[in-house]
Amino acid sequence: MRHLIYTTAVSLVMASAFAGQAQAEVELSFYAGWQTLPHSRISGELPNGGGDYDELVGWEGRPFEAPPYYGARATWWTSETLGFGVEYTHAKAYAPDEVEDALGFSRLEFSDGHNILTANVMRRWPGQWGAVTPYIGGGLGIAFPHVDADHDSGSRTYGFQVTGPAARVLAGASYQINDRFSVFGEYQFTYSVNEGTFDEGGSFQTDLKTNALNFGISLNF
Repeated sequence: MRHLIYTTAVSLVMASAFAGQAQAEVELSFYAGWQTLPHSRISGELPNGGGDYDELVGWEGRPFEAPPYYGARATWWTSETLGFGVEYTHAKAYAPDEVEDALGFSRLEFSDGHNILTANVMRRWPGQWGAVTPYIGGGLGIAFPHVDADHDSGSRTYGFQVTGPAARVLAGASYQINDRFSVFGEYQFTYSVNEGTFDEGGSFQTDLKTNALNFGISLNF
């Protein structure tokens, strides 16, 4: 299944590149917003031979704390309605204090980014509501979070890891200001499978889901 997801993601990236060569219309979009995460389980092996663990985590997103939640995407529209592109999202996930205490961590977070990169397919309906254009999209790709973990045993993990496949879906609407600029609002959901390691032999596995309300601006050329 993972091989299929990775293969599909690569294929979509290649399709995006060809679409960009064949079509002059490119849309660059930049956004920020409000991002949250539902509960999920984290399991694995604690650092320094601390034994196995399996804990339910009520992850916190903290989208307005530094570094803030944000994202960007490039879409090559091959027609008035169909587009291909790539998208990067810098989300965040913090384990609450009670989970850290239970597992012996003073820090357990993806705070310098629960980073998601996907190849997207987009569909829009230009002028559906006058100057307002609704759209939907989805994509497949990878998660590469910055793992920040400090365990009571002395293990300190700090760095980026490619942890597994990721997917996103989104739906929103844009308002055209002029021929070059538009503003938009959207709902976006991401799902990622994350398997990584702590220093001193520990490991973790958790499926992270995010819900976000995004607001941004697009540049069209």
